[in-house]
Amino acid sequence: MASLDQNHFLLPLLFIIIISSLNVLLASTTPSHKLKSAITIRKLNRRGPYIGLVTVFETEENAFLGSVDFRPDPMQPFLDLSGRRFRIGKIHGKKVVYVRCGIGMVNAAAATQQMIDVFNVKGIVHFGIAGNINNSMSTGDVTIPKQITNAGLWEWLNPDKAKGSEDVAYLDVGNYNVPQGKNKLGTIGYSYEELYSVNGRINSPQKVFWINTTQEWLHLAADLEKMELLQCVNATLCLPNKPKLVVGLKAATADIFVDNAAYRNFLYDSFGVSSSDMESSAMAMTCASNGYPIIVIRGLSDLAGVGDNTVRKFGSLAATNTAKAVLEFIKKLPASHCSI
Repeated sequence: MASLDQNHFLLPLLFIIIISSLNVLLASTTPSHKLKSAITIRKLNRRGPYIGLVTVFETEENAFLGSVDFRPDPMQPFLDLSGRRFRIGKIHGKKVVYVRCGIGMVNAAAATQQMIDVFNVKGIVHFGIAGNINNSMSTGDVTIPKQITNAGLWEWLNPDKAKGSEDVAYLDVGNYNVPQGKNKLGTIGYSYEELYSVNGRINSPQKVFWINTTQEWLHLAADLEKMELLQCVNATLCLPNKPKLVVGLKAATADIFVDNAAYRNFLYDSFGVSSSDMESSAMAMTCASNGYPIIVIRGLSDLAGVGDNTVRKFGSLAATNTAKAVLEFIKKLPASHCSI
């Protein structure tokens, strides 16, 4: 009987020793900087939720930080993760986490997923500059699209085989020969994305061509069409027309910088898109996959393929107009999205 009582006492003790040893082992194999970051993140998230703000490169960042009253968190103004600096603070009393993701779709998706996984965010506001695809839009205008497609998901088809019905649109390279004729590069077919989503069935992706931005946020942004945008870079460099903001157009994304008039016309004629950039669809796809709201705000810096160096002259103006639109949108967000 005494032996049974002794075992009854020793077994829980042994269990406690094993668990404690595992905790020590895990702590010893986890880099100290990760443990420190985890503690900091927990503290930050208790003070959330935040609105996630994501832009792309330095010109956009400078315009944003120079145009808005960004007030860094006095206790933790930033957190460096995976080579990126996530800035924590407030804009007009709304709590935000801001990061510059870097150019391209992989950078965009990686930074957005990290923002969602690490921080207590209610949604993502993505912004930056873009190429103009729509002849009825102008440099300096700002677009807030309702739909975005990945126009870089191609099938380069065998020129000796007939086109299938799996693709959304086709670019026949031979149509652009001078004179026209068959070209060995053949045809490019524009394919569907595969969307894995928290709202879908496990391992059963949905085929999509367009990713929708968040309808509720688009409604909030509708009033921004009345806002005043800048027309001049300085006293001697101005746009010929007053810029405007338009909500509800379409956009295209690809890891391609579009500076070709023929391809610009193809994109507009085939898909009805008004702007082209290298990040937006990746961010929208990541948010849709995780079930998070997103809005995209892009300032038009040039008309693709014109070749008049417009982006160098007016890129900063387009970025500043975009930053102004972001600020006004943040003001409109209800307090429940980012508690004060």
